[in-house]
Amino acid sequence: MSFQNKSIQCSDCGANFTFTVEEQEFFASKGFTNEPKRCPPCRQTRKSERNTNSGYGASRQMFPVTCSECGKTTEVPFQPRGDKPVYCSDCYRKVRPSR
Repeated sequence: MSFQNKSIQCSDCGANFTFTVEEQEFFASKGFTNEPKRCPPCRQTRKSERNTNSGYGASRQMFPVTCSECGKTTEVPFQPRGDKPVYCSDCYRKVRPSR
């Protein structure tokens, strides 16, 4: 299956965002058949609201980033400073120091 970047308009804020080839491959690998309706910041806001309303208590603020290793869009629970690489969970498992 061949994917191409797609421009989609967010159903919440109306901004256009790119549904990347990598994200489409990830969605397909998880068996998702629908495209996202919301841009990454609105998805994060909605996710945070769900966590707060579902009894999980104070939710962590997440920050959208691009993995330094594979280029996949992901979120991390800290504000990247820009002076160090940031990884998705899969790449982090590959590059983290052994304990």
